[in-house]
Parts: sequence; structure tokens; C-alpha cells
Amino acid sequence: MIVYLDTSAVLRHLLGQPGRLQDFGKWQAAYTSELMGVEARRVFDRMRLAGHLDDANLARAHRELARVEQAVGGILLTRAVLHRAALPMPTAVKTLDAIHLASAMLFREHREESLLFATHDTNQARAAWALGFEVQGTEDGKAERS
Repeated sequence: MIVYLDTSAVLRHLLGQPGRLQDFGKWQAAYTSELMGVEARRVFDRMRLAGHLDDANLARAHRELARVEQAVGGILLTRAVLHRAALPMPTAVKTLDAIHLASAMLFREHREESLLFATHDTNQARAAWALGFEVQGTEDGKAERS
């Protein structure tokens, strides 16, 4: 199975949070937007400033994120991705979520194969499902239907 990793799936895995994907890293191949690294690092910084990550855990989180970035394929933030993200979506989505969805849609169109969309964000999962993706990572039954 080929998977598109939303930032929420990567963060939950890296931070060891409950409900993370049990089969993380056991896919045939994984891809994500280059946006994922920016989003993840912003979360790490907010967690550090709020006192939720000490220096040792912050260093570990950055090291593990770099490993994930090395292991997955990156989808560039191209004009085509940004144009697709600006088009209407079947459900209400936030700006960065639209960029992730657009990245996954364009990847799927160019590869012409199925793509599992991994996210822990229920709204994003619902949008991905409405766009025809098989979705993993949420407890919303509609979002997980394939």
C-alpha cells in the first residue's frame, strides 16, 4: 500500500501519542508534502515554549523527524499544488489541509494508483474520504470507509 502522510499522522507517531498508527512505516511507500516538515517544526517550537518538550526530547523529535523526511517521498509545493488547493473542496477545509489534499490528489493523478490518506484530523479525513481516498487514522466511521 502507498500512503500519503498528513502532518498529524507523523506528529502523533513521533511524539508517541495515544491512537497513533500502529503500522507506521510498514507501507510499500510513503509520501507527504514538503509542508509537513514546516508544520511539524512549528509544533515542536510551540511545545518547547509551552514547556511540554525539554531539550532532550526536542532534540529527539527533530532527529526522528529528519529520519521520517529521509524515508518518505516529498511532494513539492508547486504552482499546480497551490492552484489545486485554491479550488473548491467537497467539505470545508483549512488552508494547510487543502495543500495536503491537493498534494495527494495530484500525486494520485500522476501515479494512477490507489493512495491511502493517513491523518488523525477528523475534518481532513472527511474531506479526503469525499475526494475518494481510503482514509486511516481517525475514529470517524464515515472518514474511514473506503
